[in-house]
Amino acid sequence: MSFLALASTSVVFAQEKVWSLNDCIDYALSKNVDIRKSVLSTKEDEINLAQSKENLLPTLSGSASTDYSWQKETLTEENSFGKRQRSNTTSFGLDASATLFNGSKLKNKVKQAKINFQSSQYASETEKESVQLSILEAYLEILYSQESVKKDKQQIESTTEELNLAKERLDVGVISQSDYLEIKSELASEKSTLADDLSTLATDRVTLMQLMELPVDDSFQIESPEIDDLLASVQGTPSANDVYLQALQIKPQIKEAELNLKSAKLDEKIAQAALYPTLSLSGGLSTGWSGQISGFSKSSQLKNQFTPSVGLSLSIPIFSNYQGKNNLDLAKISTSSVELDEIDTKNTLRKNIEQACVDLTTNRVKYEANMEAYDSAKESYEVASEKYKQGLINSVDFLSVKTDLITAENGLLQATFNLVFSDKRLDFYKGIPISLSK
Repeated sequence: MSFLALASTSVVFAQEKVWSLNDCIDYALSKNVDIRKSVLSTKEDEINLAQSKENLLPTLSGSASTDYSWQKETLTEENSFGKRQRSNTTSFGLDASATLFNGSKLKNKVKQAKINFQSSQYASETEKESVQLSILEAYLEILYSQESVKKDKQQIESTTEELNLAKERLDVGVISQSDYLEIKSELASEKSTLADDLSTLATDRVTLMQLMELPVDDSFQIESPEIDDLLASVQGTPSANDVYLQALQIKPQIKEAELNLKSAKLDEKIAQAALYPTLSLSGGLSTGWSGQISGFSKSSQLKNQFTPSVGLSLSIPIFSNYQGKNNLDLAKISTSSVELDEIDTKNTLRKNIEQACVDLTTNRVKYEANMEAYDSAKESYEVASEKYKQGLINSVDFLSVKTDLITAENGLLQATFNLVFSDKRLDFYKGIPISLSK
């Protein structure tokens, strides 16, 4: 197969792809810029954690230096200077130091870095969940728009048949010209509604593709599950408090807020460590040789001038313009602020769950009411349609009944998708993976 043939096959395959909800979510998670940035942030915190552990290790450094100088030889007996001579001095050294005590500052920084790393992981999960919920809403909007378009086409097909029947009756003088024009006007109105719904569908498709970071493609299509299957997955309305208590244990934004508070409290301990003394251990090894020392070889000088050293140093903060105290006070204020952030995060979650429970209950009632209205309107339409075919009612009365049916269909369709979305959103808070399967 030629390269052009392969390329053509690839393009056709891409155009024929039908995206499921999970396909859309997976693609969005892989392309979303905020999610990718959160992953990078997590990697940074992982490196910071490793560095905080390594800061507990002693430091070791090596040094080497060599110096050349040119001096004139002093001739004391002759009270004069001789020729300028070059001399060389070379030294080598190793220096090590370790912090023995600094108010547990380094250990607390390790704990804090570990907490920050875990917090960034939960922040990334929170970002992913937000994207998933947005994709679900946009996906259902497309399904709703597609059903609206499908319904519009069925209405146009039905009205076209009615218009043909009206034309036959007009030709034989059974109905008046005004009756015929009423049907014709209705058909034009339905075609206008179809055009509006097609425009809405196109907009909804663009919205979903943009959420996915997928370049807009006219061939983009999504899977359309059966509406009955979507309704079959709808569960009863649980207690908002039960869902909230469950969400507190599993939602990443809650875990993130709790870890941020722990990190802030460690900031207090780290700031407090500046008020304590610091005890350090240091040691070193040095040696060298000099050209000015006569009678000894370089190796002999290096061996005999080998000098080890060890020492302890204690630094005691006495007065530092109250910087330590003020830094500790600022850390305590920051902790209080983070505590409020945690409370706000939990309150927001509780309010969202309460609203989701109310929405599910309300949308269920609306769905049942719209279903009754639809059944009644459909029954009335069937009776009116039969009467219209027999010439027992005029087009005005028939179209009035038909308009009631269209209104009922629109209300039922809207109520159906509102019910499905509110149910899936509540599942989301309960930790159930987002899906349109049963």
